[in-house]
Amino acid sequence: MAEAKLISIVYKPASAPTAADAYTRMPVSAAELVLKHGIKGDIKGSTGSRQLNIMSAHIVENLNAEGYNTKPGALGEQLVIAGIDLEALPPGSLLTIGNQAQVEVVKLRTGCSKFERYQGHQESETVGRLGILAIVVTEGTIQVGDTVTVQPVQQELG
Repeated sequence: MAEAKLISIVYKPASAPTAADAYTRMPVSAAELVLKHGIKGDIKGSTGSRQLNIMSAHIVENLNAEGYNTKPGALGEQLVIAGIDLEALPPGSLLTIGNQAQVEVVKLRTGCSKFERYQGHQESETVGRLGILAIVVTEGTIQVGDTVTVQPVQQELG
């Protein structure tokens, strides 16, 4: 199995203009993950379980082939990871990105009316294919190219 890698980081700084027809995101090569927020300086973060929207690279590729706009951030994602089927991870799974930063899977991400408006596709077409929502559990700097590892949820023996 290929090593999992972080291949894209985008965020929405306070200085970014708001567009009526697209998500406004700025690609960066590195970012700081902050507890109870997400990406430092990202006005999209810090909303409970919606600190980070993370997508699988293979899903982004499939959506591109189906005619979706998949430029960095156009799907509303903040991070894209290659080599992991994120949608198959149960809540509570931990992803270590780089040397230190850790995020916890909260739940599958769903679309919304804004996503439909921006992409021109029905929300129902993307069920189970928009990645995961995650929270930061260990702060740290992440950068494109970082290795990503999964620590599955520990099942209690009863």
